[in-house]
Amino acid sequence: MGLTVYDTARRSLVPFVPLEEGVVRVYACGPTIYDHAHIGNYRAFLFYDVVHRYLEWSGYDVRFVMNLTDVDDKTIAGAVEAGVPVGTFTAPFGEVFLADSRALGMLEADSYPRATEYVQPMIAFIQRLLDSGHAYAAEDGAVYFSISRFPGYGKLKGIDLSTLKIGARVAQDEYDKEDARDFALWKGATEEDERAGAAWDAPWGRGRPGWHLECSVMSVSELGETLDIHLGGEDLVFPHHENEIAQSEAATGEPFVRNWLHVKHLQLEGRKMSKSLGNYITVRELLDEGYDPASIRHQLVSAHYRSELNFTREGLSASRNAVQRLLDFDARLGSAPTRDDAEPTDLPRLAGEGLAAFKTAMDDDLNTADAMAALFTMVARVNAALDRSAAVRASDIEAVRGALAGMDRVLGILDLAKAARAVEPDLAEWIERKIEDRAGARAKKDFATADAIRDELLAKRIVLEDGPGGTRWKVMG
Repeated sequence: MGLTVYDTARRSLVPFVPLEEGVVRVYACGPTIYDHAHIGNYRAFLFYDVVHRYLEWSGYDVRFVMNLTDVDDKTIAGAVEAGVPVGTFTAPFGEVFLADSRALGMLEADSYPRATEYVQPMIAFIQRLLDSGHAYAAEDGAVYFSISRFPGYGKLKGIDLSTLKIGARVAQDEYDKEDARDFALWKGATEEDERAGAAWDAPWGRGRPGWHLECSVMSVSELGETLDIHLGGEDLVFPHHENEIAQSEAATGEPFVRNWLHVKHLQLEGRKMSKSLGNYITVRELLDEGYDPASIRHQLVSAHYRSELNFTREGLSASRNAVQRLLDFDARLGSAPTRDDAEPTDLPRLAGEGLAAFKTAMDDDLNTADAMAALFTMVARVNAALDRSAAVRASDIEAVRGALAGMDRVLGILDLAKAARAVEPDLAEWIERKIEDRAGARAKKDFATADAIRDELLAKRIVLEDGPGGTRWKVMG
């Protein structure tokens, strides 16, 4: 059985079938770049990355787009306060987002469209909606989508349009509307918009695009009229994604999205996390505290995307231990004694069963929690088998290494941890010399010097492990 996903619109698990065989078009709602993204945002972004990775792992040609919202109320307010154009204000936040994404091992998207790059296509899109009668222009230069003229409005959230009250979130904009429930496709220019350089000429009046419109136009422009998967946080279901459906399908006449996947909010130390509450933390702050990227990534992808996840520093310590366990396992596979004439072992079977369990978990609505469990179950079983064997065949080890690498292509933890712990050749040579000095001191029974060398290495996060085959070293997270 293949991949099944929970589609928000259908409120059930459904088989994943792309529009075009072998090709998957994915659009992900990215950050609004008026500030640094926090780890709650990155819970969603790392889930996006797992989706991207697993689809590629499954053999699909994945076309993955994540937008950067660079013009909206927040970016304009920030630009005005800073006294700079909106593009100048948002640029550093966009750069930090991409840098943090690389630090956490995210695959690069095919494109990161910014709203300001698509204003002319947005104007053309609005004109289509005006021509079809789904939108109307107001006297102040704004243009609104008439939700009463789109019979399917509310299908994503599952709301009855007749019960949608005036003053609901869809109607936050204070403009001249025919119906207070309608939403803005185009907002008439204000003094703040002009000061921020966020106003453009359009046939119906000078102004700027509405936030909901931006995602529709960028996704359709980049990926076509029908998307296979649209990703976002649960807070975006209504009104943002509801409005995307209405304006997109009204303009194109085609189904907009085949599968909607929404990520549950993150809690921080047991409390809801938000910038408005002031209890949030960024990736950069965690890195500055000394937490390694692989541990952060491990905790954020360790729970199923539709389940609660409470992010804690205690949890980060547990994730650090889990990452170290993977590193130790990988090192053991690399140094395991091998012999061509060794007796056959269960390792290939254990590797195959582990990989099968991993795939079963991921096919079940991208269940990273069960997938992670399958990985660590394989680690425990293989370690036990190695404990029973003095030597094994190299081909048996390679079967396990292949399964481990395959799982990590999706989870993205081990390679990230190894990259973070890589050392320069000069440092590696220095470590080896210190180990030799320590061995010499121990041979002379100068244990004080030997202990001092161990402590010197430990201060640089280099841990020594003495064994029958000599002393090995590793970098701790």
